[in-house]
Amino acid sequence: MKIRIAGTVGESIVDGPGFRYTVFTQGCPHGCKGCHNPHTHDYSGGFTADTDDILEEIKKDPLLDGVTFSGGEPFSQCVPLADLGRKIKAIDSGRLNIISYTGYTFEYLLENAEKIDGCKELMNVVDYLVDGRFIEEQRSLELKFRGSKNQRFIDMKSSLAAGKAVEFTDL
Repeated sequence: MKIRIAGTVGESIVDGPGFRYTVFTQGCPHGCKGCHNPHTHDYSGGFTADTDDILEEIKKDPLLDGVTFSGGEPFSQCVPLADLGRKIKAIDSGRLNIISYTGYTFEYLLENAEKIDGCKELMNVVDYLVDGRFIEEQRSLELKFRGSKNQRFIDMKSSLAAGKAVEFTDL
Protein backbone atom coordinates (compact mmCIF):
# COMPACT_ATOMS: atom_id res chain seq x y z
CA MET A 1 0.00 0.00 0.00
CA LYS A 2 1.30 3.47 -0.82
CA ILE A 3 1.93 6.16 1.79
CA ARG A 4 3.39 9.68 1.51
CA ILE A 5 6.26 10.16 3.93
CA ALA A 6 8.97 12.69 4.70
CA GLY A 7 11.34 9.89 5.66
CA THR A 8 12.24 7.26 8.22
CA VAL A 9 14.78 6.81 11.00
CA GLY A 10 16.04 3.29 11.58
CA GLU A 11 16.96 3.40 15.27
CA SER A 12 15.55 6.41 17.11
CA ILE A 13 15.80 6.81 20.87
CA VAL A 14 13.79 10.06 21.04
CA ASP A 15 10.46 8.94 19.56
CA GLY A 16 9.43 6.64 22.40
CA PRO A 17 11.04 4.17 24.79
CA GLY A 18 13.77 1.87 23.50
CA PHE A 19 15.07 1.58 19.96
CA ARG A 20 12.35 2.60 17.54
CA TYR A 21 11.87 2.65 13.80
CA THR A 22 10.17 5.98 13.10
CA VAL A 23 8.03 6.78 10.09
CA PHE A 24 7.60 10.51 9.47
CA THR A 25 4.38 10.98 7.52
CA GLN A 26 4.04 13.86 5.09
CA GLY A 27 1.20 16.36 5.42
CA CYS A 28 -0.21 18.11 8.46
CA PRO A 29 -3.22 20.40 8.88
CA HIS A 30 -2.24 21.81 12.29
CA GLY A 31 0.63 24.22 11.53
CA CYS A 32 1.73 24.44 15.16
CA LYS A 33 3.96 27.42 15.91
CA GLY A 34 7.47 26.13 16.68
CA CYS A 35 6.84 22.69 15.16
CA HIS A 36 9.88 20.40 15.25
CA ASN A 37 9.13 19.07 11.74
CA PRO A 38 7.75 21.98 9.66
CA HIS A 39 9.06 20.40 6.44
CA THR A 40 6.39 17.69 6.88
CA HIS A 41 3.40 20.06 6.67
CA ASP A 42 3.01 20.26 2.87
CA TYR A 43 0.79 17.40 1.68
CA SER A 44 2.52 17.38 -1.70
CA GLY A 45 6.02 17.26 -0.20
CA GLY A 46 8.06 14.22 0.71
CA PHE A 47 7.78 11.09 -1.39
CA THR A 48 5.59 8.08 -1.91
CA ALA A 49 6.72 4.86 -0.27
CA ASP A 50 5.30 1.35 -0.09
CA THR A 51 4.29 0.09 3.35
CA ASP A 52 5.62 -3.39 2.49
CA ASP A 53 9.07 -1.89 1.82
CA ILE A 54 8.93 -0.09 5.17
CA LEU A 55 7.89 -3.35 6.84
CA GLU A 56 10.88 -5.17 5.33
CA GLU A 57 13.22 -2.53 6.79
CA ILE A 58 11.60 -2.98 10.20
CA LYS A 59 11.96 -6.76 10.01
CA LYS A 60 15.71 -6.47 9.35
CA ASP A 61 16.44 -4.98 12.78
CA PRO A 62 16.18 -7.44 15.70
CA LEU A 63 17.12 -4.69 18.18
CA LEU A 64 13.92 -2.70 17.71
CA ASP A 65 11.53 -2.34 20.63
CA GLY A 66 8.84 -0.67 18.58
CA VAL A 67 7.71 1.55 15.74
CA THR A 68 6.66 5.17 15.94
CA PHE A 69 4.35 7.00 13.54
CA SER A 70 5.23 10.69 13.62
CA GLY A 71 4.72 13.50 11.25
CA GLY A 72 3.34 15.41 9.72
CA GLU A 73 0.02 14.13 11.00
CA PRO A 74 -0.23 10.33 11.02
CA PHE A 75 -4.03 10.47 11.30
CA SER A 76 -4.12 12.13 7.88
CA GLN A 77 -3.05 8.74 6.47
CA CYS A 78 -4.94 6.28 8.65
CA VAL A 79 -5.54 3.57 6.03
CA PRO A 80 -1.90 2.87 5.06
CA LEU A 81 -0.69 3.23 8.66
CA ALA A 82 -3.37 0.85 9.95
CA ASP A 83 -2.30 -1.63 7.26
CA LEU A 84 1.35 -1.24 8.23
CA GLY A 85 0.44 -1.47 11.91
CA ARG A 86 -1.39 -4.78 11.46
CA LYS A 87 1.64 -6.20 9.66
CA ILE A 88 3.99 -4.94 12.37
CA LYS A 89 1.83 -6.63 15.01
CA ALA A 90 2.24 -9.93 13.13
CA ILE A 91 6.04 -9.81 13.55
CA ASP A 92 7.19 -12.19 16.29
CA SER A 93 3.72 -12.44 17.85
CA GLY A 94 3.41 -8.71 18.45
CA ARG A 95 6.88 -8.14 19.94
CA LEU A 96 6.97 -4.56 18.64
CA ASN A 97 4.76 -1.90 20.18
CA ILE A 98 3.43 1.02 18.16
CA ILE A 99 3.34 4.66 19.22
CA SER A 100 1.62 7.34 17.19
CA TYR A 101 1.89 11.07 17.60
CA THR A 102 -1.06 13.25 16.64
CA GLY A 103 -2.03 16.90 16.86
CA TYR A 104 -5.60 15.77 17.52
CA THR A 105 -6.80 14.84 20.98
CA PHE A 106 -7.82 11.31 21.86
CA GLU A 107 -11.34 12.60 22.46
CA TYR A 108 -11.52 14.14 18.97
CA LEU A 109 -10.32 10.93 17.34
CA LEU A 110 -12.75 8.82 19.36
CA GLU A 111 -15.68 11.11 18.50
CA ASN A 112 -14.77 11.23 14.79
CA ALA A 113 -13.43 7.70 14.27
CA GLU A 114 -16.34 6.69 12.04
CA LYS A 115 -15.99 9.83 9.88
CA ILE A 116 -12.23 9.51 9.23
CA ASP A 117 -11.37 6.71 6.82
CA GLY A 118 -9.33 4.08 8.66
CA CYS A 119 -9.18 6.01 11.94
CA LYS A 120 -10.80 3.30 14.04
CA GLU A 121 -8.46 0.67 12.57
CA LEU A 122 -5.39 2.81 13.24
CA MET A 123 -6.51 3.52 16.80
CA ASN A 124 -6.87 -0.22 17.36
CA VAL A 125 -3.29 -1.07 16.27
CA VAL A 126 -1.63 1.77 18.21
CA ASP A 127 -0.45 0.85 21.71
CA TYR A 128 0.36 4.38 22.86
CA LEU A 129 -0.79 7.75 21.58
CA VAL A 130 0.91 11.08 22.19
CA ASP A 131 -1.95 13.48 21.58
CA GLY A 132 -2.50 17.21 21.30
CA ARG A 133 -1.03 20.00 19.25
CA PHE A 134 2.42 21.28 20.12
CA ILE A 135 2.02 24.55 22.03
CA GLU A 136 5.26 26.49 21.98
CA GLU A 137 4.39 28.43 25.15
CA GLN A 138 4.05 25.09 27.00
CA ARG A 139 7.26 23.60 25.61
CA SER A 140 9.29 21.62 28.14
CA LEU A 141 12.54 19.72 27.73
CA GLU A 142 11.74 17.77 30.91
CA LEU A 143 8.89 15.80 29.35
CA LYS A 144 9.66 12.32 28.07
CA PHE A 145 8.64 11.84 24.43
CA ARG A 146 6.42 14.93 24.40
CA GLY A 147 7.12 18.50 23.37
CA SER A 148 4.62 20.55 25.36
CA LYS A 149 2.83 20.15 28.70
CA ASN A 150 -0.63 19.79 27.15
CA GLN A 151 0.36 16.60 25.34
CA ARG A 152 -0.47 13.26 26.92
CA PHE A 153 1.10 9.80 26.61
CA ILE A 154 -2.01 7.63 26.39
CA ASP A 155 -2.43 3.87 26.82
CA MET A 156 -4.66 3.17 23.82
CA LYS A 157 -5.95 -0.29 24.78
CA SER A 158 -7.06 0.90 28.23
CA SER A 159 -8.45 4.13 26.78
CA LEU A 160 -10.49 2.42 24.06
CA ALA A 161 -11.89 -0.06 26.61
CA ALA A 162 -12.79 2.75 29.02
CA GLY A 163 -14.06 5.15 26.35
CA LYS A 164 -11.86 7.90 27.80
CA ALA A 165 -8.18 8.81 27.82
CA VAL A 166 -6.07 6.79 30.24
CA GLU A 167 -2.62 8.27 30.56
CA PHE A 168 0.41 6.00 30.78
CA THR A 169 2.57 7.33 33.59
CA ASP A 170 5.31 4.69 33.84
CA LEU A 171 7.75 6.32 31.41
